[in-house]
Amino acid sequence: MNADLSHYLTPADGASVSFTGLYPADFLVLPRPDRVVAWHSVGASDALDESDLTGDEPQDGYPVTLKDWIARDGLTCLKVKLCGTDADWDYARMVCVGRLAMEGDALWLCADFNCTAREPDYVNAILDRLLREQPRVYGMILYVEQPFPYDLEAHPLDVRSVAARKPLFMDESAHDWRLVRRGRELGWTGVALKTCKTQSAALLMACWARAHGLTLMVQDLTNPMLAQIPHVLLAAHAGTVMGLESNAMQFYPEASAPEARVHPGLYRRRGGTLNASTLGTTGFGYRLDEIERELPPCSVSHERG
Repeated sequence: MNADLSHYLTPADGASVSFTGLYPADFLVLPRPDRVVAWHSVGASDALDESDLTGDEPQDGYPVTLKDWIARDGLTCLKVKLCGTDADWDYARMVCVGRLAMEGDALWLCADFNCTAREPDYVNAILDRLLREQPRVYGMILYVEQPFPYDLEAHPLDVRSVAARKPLFMDESAHDWRLVRRGRELGWTGVALKTCKTQSAALLMACWARAHGLTLMVQDLTNPMLAQIPHVLLAAHAGTVMGLESNAMQFYPEASAPEARVHPGLYRRRGGTLNASTLGTTGFGYRLDEIERELPPCSVSHERG
């Protein structure tokens, strides 16, 4: 970098924060851990156990039910997708997944509404009911992810009542550090980073968030093949509250077979974690010359107009 972070970032009004003389490395975990906890995505229509099976499931050797995924991969963290429009269904889904998690020794849950809830009272009512009726499930919820519409300017909801119950993470709303700043003003307490929003944006958001006391997660947009490498490295260096979401091995595990032969711990969750030890200590550690895959040609035109 030819300038420090003060060239790119502005502190929140009234915050005793300065970015002068600081660079991204000042906010990263160094040395990074070789193992990171991996979250499993539980879709709204996913089968939880054998009672949910219809007989039309694929017979490809991979788990079909959440119960089997937990057993095979030693999962400890489950992200539960909710609908945001039916409080009874959302409550029941959290209870069912929570009970199954306890049977399989999973430890943590995330309630992910994917922008579907319209106001804080909806989320608060579900959390309060869980606290009253299912306190152990409530205690397993590590954080709540993006319940409300992503456009903070169009929907400037005061979300402090939700954040008072559980850590509340921006995901779809967090496109750059300025929106993270706006989210903090409204009461959000955490930020979900994604490499698909560019490495630069993710790093700048991470720096701004950590400087202002917000916690971090790294979430997936299904990163297979080479995309998994910067995804895992971002999580390892960012200092997240608990690992990262990694779901390519759920949706199309065979796609990453050539990369998995070179980085065997990165494309299969074992003991609920991913192993980044083959990535080296500097750079991104792609080891492209060892991966037996013919990559497509670059599609960017270099012709002068």
